[in-house]
This record gives sequence, structure tokens and C-alpha cells, in this order.
Amino acid sequence: MGPVIMIVGVVLMIVIHEGGHFVAAKAFGMKATEAFFGFGPKIWSITRGETEYGIKAIPFGGYVRIIGMNPFEEVAPEEEGRTYRVAPFWKKTVVVLAGIFSHFVVAFLILWGLAMTLGTTVIGSDGLPARTTTVAAVSETLPDSDVPAPSSVAGTEAGDIIIAIDGLAVEEWDTFTDYVAAHGDETVVIAVERDGAIVELEATLATIERPVIDDDGEIVTDDDGEPVLEEAGFFGVLAEPQKDQHGILGAIPVAISQMGEAITQSIQGLWEMVIGFPKLIAALFGGDDSVYDTVRPISPIGLVQLAGPVESTLQLLALVNIFVGVLNFVPLYPLDGGHFAVALYEKVSGRTPNIERLLPVAAAVFLFLVSLGIMGIYLDIFRPIS
Repeated sequence: MGPVIMIVGVVLMIVIHEGGHFVAAKAFGMKATEAFFGFGPKIWSITRGETEYGIKAIPFGGYVRIIGMNPFEEVAPEEEGRTYRVAPFWKKTVVVLAGIFSHFVVAFLILWGLAMTLGTTVIGSDGLPARTTTVAAVSETLPDSDVPAPSSVAGTEAGDIIIAIDGLAVEEWDTFTDYVAAHGDETVVIAVERDGAIVELEATLATIERPVIDDDGEIVTDDDGEPVLEEAGFFGVLAEPQKDQHGILGAIPVAISQMGEAITQSIQGLWEMVIGFPKLIAALFGGDDSVYDTVRPISPIGLVQLAGPVESTLQLLALVNIFVGVLNFVPLYPLDGGHFAVALYEKVSGRTPNIERLLPVAAAVFLFLVSLGIMGIYLDIFRPIS
């Protein structure tokens, strides 16, 4: 379900973005001659009124052609009054920022809906999600193995509430995990509440090697930087996180706060991608590929690969919308923010800028974005995120 939601969400994100430009332009009487999803060769189109709508072969974007938005475009004298370039500043602002604004509206609606219906995860004092004693998922096998996990063999089900292990009452998840970790290879009896009844599960715990975690929640490493491992018992279940519930109004500040954090992270991530661009290029040609751990472009292919449960997929979709909105707000041609910057310059200075001087900047921005897109596709196909 997650991949389907992501595919539909990305397509709608592009359509809504371009639809924002289109609706604003039409509302102000500007002439829009084309509205396409995708780039490259035309696959299908239909003309309604003065606008051609259609789909092109490369599905990584879209565009709306508003006459006069390209300063070098020749326009018939009788249509000059319907061009973008003769419109007042405030109309230009609405047209170019409508697409950007749409991303933040969509992100807010997603985050608000999730906070209102599913609540938000409680974060403990250790900075990690607080957990209930309810089983969220059951492992089929041991980590990196085909051997069935004890939880699966014992018949554990998602939704089971763990209430005791070997007679020890379990009121907190850590009580259960600490006991399991200390009793590897032993047979234990786990009491769970299932559909209102008490069910006892007998399981022989496995023993696995796992990294040692310090009091700050960090992985302990040796002198060579390798994780220090320890043997620990393993059962094979994940706990449901604790959730705070919010009403219709209570979810609004939660969504706004989450958006603020995501905007900050997007700005930082974009900047790191810019300054890390040379290292990305070098890594593709045999350089230090550890750069992918901190800076890595992701294409729509990778987004589909990352899609999982519905909730996490929707959260990811909200973050993607925010990042794309932040990216488009950068005041450089040919991004929407660049068009706004030019309109603002015209308003403040009363002069029309020399667009030809901006062409090298536009070419550099275009080359940067295309390069990131190609790298993202390559990495998502040949080095997918695990």
C-alpha cells in the first residue's frame, strides 16, 4: 500500500504545484498555452480552449507555459496585455508563489490529519520513542538469517499485549526486553492478552550479537571505529509507540511545529547537498562513498523504495512536499523563487534586470538539479537504500 500511496502522492504533488500556477494565472487573465505533466517527448495531449493539456515521457516534474514568463519570448501585440511580464508585482507574486505555497498546504494537511487521527509519538527522556507493551510487529526470522524467530515459532501476533514473562509482571517494555536479553537460549513462558483473553506462549529464545549501547543511546566503538558487540537473548517483536491524542484544533499547533522542524531540516539538508556536491561526484567515480551516509540525492524511485506502512509513507510524503517547497523558494533562476526575486527587483528598483546576465546562473542551477536527479536515479537503482 505504501508504494502506491507514494506514487500517487508524488504525481499529485506535481499536478497541484503546476495547478497552483495555472489557476492563479487564469484568474488574473494571463494566457496559459500549455499545461503538461512530465518533460521530453509528448505521449498524449488534448486542447481545451486556448490551453493544451498533456503528458510527456519523463515523469519527473511538469510545467505550465504562461506567455511572457520567458523574457525572450515573442508575443503577438494583441496578446501583450495578457502576458506575465506586464502584470503588476502582486499578481506576479501570486502566480509564481502559488506552486510553492501548495507544497506547504499539502504538507500541513497531511501532518494535521495524522496528528488528529493517529496522534503523535511520545518521545522519552532518552530522545527515543516511548513504547507500550503492545506488539506492533512480529519478526519472521532472526536478523540476517533464514532461521525462524522465536516470536514467530511461538505464535505471537501483532496486537498482543505482553503482561508477564516467566511470572515477572511486565508493565514497561524495557522490563520485557531486559529479561529477554539476559536469558538467551533459554525456554520462557510469555503471557499475553489477546482479544480479552490471557494466552501463554512458550518460546526458546535465540542468542544474537548486537552492538553495545551506552547510557546516551550511542553505539560503543573500539579503537578502529568498529561497533563493540555483545551476545544477547532475542525474541523478535517490535512494540507499538506511545501516542498523544489530539483533537481537531489541538492537532493544528502540532502540525505547524512539525512543519517548522521539517523546514529547518530541509534548509540544512539542501545546504549540505550543495557544499557536498563535489564529494558526491567523486564518490560516483570511485571516491569515498561514505558521503552517502550524510548526503544522498533520492529520486522518485527511491521514495517508492522507502515507502512502508501508511502512516510513515504519509509522513515521508509531507517531508518531500516541504523539501520541494523550500527548494523552489531559492531565489535563483529558473526556480520559482528566482522569478519572484526578479519581480521584486523590478518593483524595488523600477528597472528591468538584464536577464542575459542571469542565464549562466540559471544554467548552473539547472545543471545542478539535473545532476542530482541522475545521481539519485543511479543510486536508487544500483545502490538502493536498505
